[in-house]
Amino acid sequence: MQVSPTPSEATPVRAWLALGIGLTAISTSVLFIRWATEAPGETVAVWRTVFGALLLIPVAATKAREEIQELSGREWGLIVGSGLFLGLHFVTWINALYYTSVASASALVALSPLFLAMLGFLLFRERLNGRELFSLLVAIAGVGALSWIDRSPTVEAAVQPMLGNGLALSAAGFLSVYLLIGRYVRQRRSWLAYVAPVYVVTALTTVVVAIVQGSSLLGWGWEIYALCLGMALVPHVLGHGSLNWSLKYLSATTAGLASLGVPVVASLWGTIAFNEVPSAPALGAMILILTALGLFVSARR
Repeated sequence: MQVSPTPSEATPVRAWLALGIGLTAISTSVLFIRWATEAPGETVAVWRTVFGALLLIPVAATKAREEIQELSGREWGLIVGSGLFLGLHFVTWINALYYTSVASASALVALSPLFLAMLGFLLFRERLNGRELFSLLVAIAGVGALSWIDRSPTVEAAVQPMLGNGLALSAAGFLSVYLLIGRYVRQRRSWLAYVAPVYVVTALTTVVVAIVQGSSLLGWGWEIYALCLGMALVPHVLGHGSLNWSLKYLSATTAGLASLGVPVVASLWGTIAFNEVPSAPALGAMILILTALGLFVSARR
């Protein structure tokens, strides 16, 4: 008879450490974006994704070249679609922080699991249980309350909070489609063989958006490019890399619940670095949103 591992054996301390480092690193994205607001959001999105792709391409070329060459035409189509939506996610997410507070943007973009559930229901008729439906209703109530509260700026940086909140919600929606496609492709392909070409398409998407918007990509101070490189290194490589490594030992539910701390930590960064203190009603609406996300993740085991 097989003996079940003890909790310490099943979940080593280094897994929790990696999870904490990963989620903290991901939350620093708001710092890099706010510090780079001298450049347009589209410009920041371009260089963040270009640097991210350049960091990943050499690794994929040595470890996943054969698998990438085996990708079918259908898989390439899905990869192009995935990269397109991820590129739009970065553009809308980065621009959201130009118009609304760090706390509001972080709470709203965290709604991607709920968008993913709704897409699964609409496209694949995936059933939702009672707790999941209840959490969706609570989240909708929280978003509605936050939109009503944020209809006028509550902090100096939130110049157009309604626009910024709309962009953050759009970013959550685009991220959900990216994750939905990834769920399908990743059943057949390794993470590196999927993500490397996706990041190339993502970078190309942000370049096209920047050109259409007329955003200049060159001529900025070295600080802007350094901040974009920092975004690629810290939130992407260190953050998502640590998070993915921890999933070898932690369940997706555990990681999902822990990821609810990202908006909280991001809000703390906003308070410390930019003196953005949410009003009491806005804070209540954000707590409502995060509570709904917690209920949803714990219900979807």
